[in-house]
Amino acid sequence: MKITRPFTGIVAFAVVLFTMPLGHAVMILMEKGFGHDHIYIAALLLGFLGLLLLIIGVISSSESKATFLGFFGGLFIWTGWIEFAYVYYANRYGVEPLISNGEIVTKPEYLIMPSSVGFWAVMMIYYFFGTKTGCKFFNWLQKKLKFSNITDLKPAKRNITMTTFLELIALLWTFYLVLLFLYDNNFVGEKHLVTYIVAFGSLLWSLYLFLKLIKITKIPYAVRYAIPTVIIFWNFIEILGRWDFFKEIWIEPEKYWIEMLLILAVFVILIFIATVKKKKNKIT
Repeated sequence: MKITRPFTGIVAFAVVLFTMPLGHAVMILMEKGFGHDHIYIAALLLGFLGLLLLIIGVISSSESKATFLGFFGGLFIWTGWIEFAYVYYANRYGVEPLISNGEIVTKPEYLIMPSSVGFWAVMMIYYFFGTKTGCKFFNWLQKKLKFSNITDLKPAKRNITMTTFLELIALLWTFYLVLLFLYDNNFVGEKHLVTYIVAFGSLLWSLYLFLKLIKITKIPYAVRYAIPTVIIFWNFIEILGRWDFFKEIWIEPEKYWIEMLLILAVFVILIFIATVKKKKNKIT
């Protein structure tokens, strides 16, 4: 099955985009389906499944397989080992949700997630000051600031799986923190001018990335490029949801099960289109 420009980029964008509401829905269904006694075991197993996908991807010679396994492995580990770790400790120590007008606007686990900002900063310091990465934004800043002694890592063989995995985790972590600090009235506030700037700035930034994305002809590279494009775009969606511009149906998947099943069906079709090809792309 041959996918041509600009459809390659559009398919890649849609594949990554649909994982956002589906990921939220899966987490909520896991919490309600497994119950308090078994949810953490299920989360632990989900993370191990993600680790297994990463191992399979690392030993794979197919660029497409390595990309998708790194992507889904990252999603499973993020949900199973990171998000549910915060759920566990929030519940263990009785952290109360943030309530506004009688509704929960921020769940307990997200109230304690900003405490990880120091670890995030350490990772960013290393990648910004210590090495050139695949992030063009970082490399552009390093060039503009005329940093010297920046190590240019050129491995003999690219590890597509681990690159995809780490970029996904770093981006999710970064923009979770951005949104949580924006929503916090002690720092900014959800109706502050800065929040509006971030919301519409993210929309414009993602549009710029999308215009570049639709010029890509290889689906594995398109998926990897779609990850930052979608996550930045999702900032805009998340903030609109916070402002009650629309109903976030993925927060109540059992109520909007028809809509969520339709999203899942389209997602499966897109995965089929993106992965079924006559020739496999090899890692070069």
